[in-house]
Amino acid sequence: MHAILQGKRLIAFDLDGTLIDSVPDLAVAVQRTHSDLALPIPAQEQVCDWVGNGAQVLMERALTWALQRAPDQALKKAAYEAFMRHYGAAPNALTQLYPGVQTTLNALHQSGYFLALITNKPARFIAPILNHFELQSHFAYCIGGDSLAEKKPSPLPLLHVAHQLDIAPSASVMVGDSRHDIAAGRAAGFATVAVPYGYNHGEPIEHSQPDVLISSLPALVSG
Repeated sequence: MHAILQGKRLIAFDLDGTLIDSVPDLAVAVQRTHSDLALPIPAQEQVCDWVGNGAQVLMERALTWALQRAPDQALKKAAYEAFMRHYGAAPNALTQLYPGVQTTLNALHQSGYFLALITNKPARFIAPILNHFELQSHFAYCIGGDSLAEKKPSPLPLLHVAHQLDIAPSASVMVGDSRHDIAAGRAAGFATVAVPYGYNHGEPIEHSQPDVLISSLPALVSG
């Protein structure tokens, strides 16, 4: 096991950009929403830079890009509802696991670590995605961006999960791809591990100064 896991009991993972490459499906949902609203259609690469703060912020960023100004509340509500409908209809059509995710989670689970999923994605999409990839049984606790009053970069979701599992933050690790994961982990007193391949608004994740930067998840179990 990687040295960062020494003395740890809980490993919390982000979902989008860390375990799964979900941008292709998110982009389709955004594009279909804009089509419904007769707005300019963004490219997948643009949507990638907007991911990370939950569906409402994703759509607000997309609308701001399309309008070249901040959208009003009525349009934000209509766009969010349309996005949720489109994404909910096919959240796994194009989404894929990143290499080594399945084997890494298997190894960590079998080694006795408690695994948790802490994502800013709406909670209703967690189970369909995990079940699709047969990952549900690995996680002792899952929490979405709308499960609590605050989401990452707030430390609240991480502290909530640690409390529910009766594990000290000092015995916990947050693994993610964005500055929000690292900020939440640091504020919660978790050790932080970053992967460089996900969605971080076009910024190198090392700028967030995680405790450890790994090239891929299998590095967690290969030492």
